[in-house]
Amino acid sequence: MTNWTKDNIPNLSEKVFIVTGANSGIGYESSFALAEKGATVIMACRNLERGQRSMDAIKKEIPSAKLELMELDLASLASIRKFAETFNSRYDRLDVLINNGGPVVAARSLTKDGFESHFGVGHLGHFALTALLLDVILKTPSSRIVTVSSRMHATAKIEWDDLMSENSYNSMKAYPQSMLAKILFAFELNRRLDAKGTTTKSIAVHPGLAKTSWADNNLSGFMKIIGKILSATTYQSAAMGALPLLYAGTDPNAKAGGYYGPENDTKGFPVEVRAGDAAYNEADAKRLWELSENLTGVKFKALDN
Repeated sequence: MTNWTKDNIPNLSEKVFIVTGANSGIGYESSFALAEKGATVIMACRNLERGQRSMDAIKKEIPSAKLELMELDLASLASIRKFAETFNSRYDRLDVLINNGGPVVAARSLTKDGFESHFGVGHLGHFALTALLLDVILKTPSSRIVTVSSRMHATAKIEWDDLMSENSYNSMKAYPQSMLAKILFAFELNRRLDAKGTTTKSIAVHPGLAKTSWADNNLSGFMKIIGKILSATTYQSAAMGALPLLYAGTDPNAKAGGYYGPENDTKGFPVEVRAGDAAYNEADAKRLWELSENLTGVKFKALDN
């Protein structure tokens, strides 16, 4: 592809998308671009007030936008189940699920189900959400599951003996671990979809370094100042950061099991890239899959052997 932009997105007027974390950053920009092309976009947000403001902002620019705001707290398995039940009762198709990002928190914290927040929200939350929406995804022809990871996954390893950082916590280890878990999941999901002969693709992406509200929401003091300076001077726009997500979710040439990010690693137009070596460890992926099913109590029954 050459300088792929949102202008390359085909007409999406008959398609249904879910975007998690849709109220800000690359989630917001993805929702905006999809709405421009006529898609029905479910903006899945934890904070409904912020979500409403974001939805209103899109509708102000695109009066014809087909948007629905739905509450989803990925830190709560109960909320994830409720969201899936509500969606499944209202819609009979899901063309693309965009599992967008995850939190970065300085101090160790837990989800409502007792999981370390990075791992619980970024990986386990999206793992459970995908499983609970799988039936409607599979019955939608040529559907896709796009999982947003981070280039930081390449520095990570899965701490099998301290998965929830109970013995030792460092946000700059916990976050990359969750992003590695997400990409291991995306690749393993595609292998299982392929083995079942489905038309559904699982694709992983990363946005590079994109200007978002990350520094304001996750840093404090001097580190917040540094984060905001870096964001203003070296990062690409959130709209550019959203392009790999949009390419993976809409372009007919996006490959099942592929991984896409900016052409210059941190910024640029989307291209196919190679993930870190650890992301291709199939034994780790299978182990993580089984562990994730046990932790969440949610299974991908349609993909069982």
